Amino acid sequence: MNDPVYLALVPAERLRRVIAEGVPGTAQPAFATSAGGGLTEEQIDALVRDLVGRWGQPELARSIQAPPYAEALGDPDRGKTVYDAACAGCHGEDGRGGPKAGPVADPSYLALVSDQSLRTTVIAGRADLGMPDWRGYTAGRPLGPAEISDVVAWMVAQRTPVPGRPVTSVSDPQGLERKRDRR
Repeated sequence: MNDPVYLALVPAERLRRVIAEGVPGTAQPAFATSAGGGLTEEQIDALVRDLVGRWGQPELARSIQAPPYAEALGDPDRGKTVYDAACAGCHGEDGRGGPKAGPVADPSYLALVSDQSLRTTVIAGRADLGMPDWRGYTAGRPLGPAEISDVVAWMVAQRTPVPGRPVTSVSDPQGLERKRDRR
């Protein structure tokens, strides 16, 4: 929530839900009194406004057509092509770590993050780690929405089943993120 690009792209209702309800299965607690926290609905609304108002950079989303925050997965085969062109130079040919960045296809990492979290990271980048947002992966042009959906599908396809965790569908990205989004 401290990333201006993320704050420019995340729907306010999603940000509100993360603050109010937390993110199950992660260290993000619920802050709403209705969920056992100490913040009223009005305080949560003020927090969302201030996060976006103080640290968000909405001009980022206005200056270029921003990709959709949530979208169905694309084609993993096309995603491998996007990965090779846009990501492998840093994360390595197979996604297991490269000369400039850590692994994105590590089974332990993929077991902990949701499809939406992967999508959010591809779109917003990780400024704290030097990872560009969707506009900086390929010289001269941003990744398009279909390319983002495809590269996320490729990463999701690298997951290995985790005993005890139900297999999830991506037909409802909003519902899925509510369960497992780590951002």
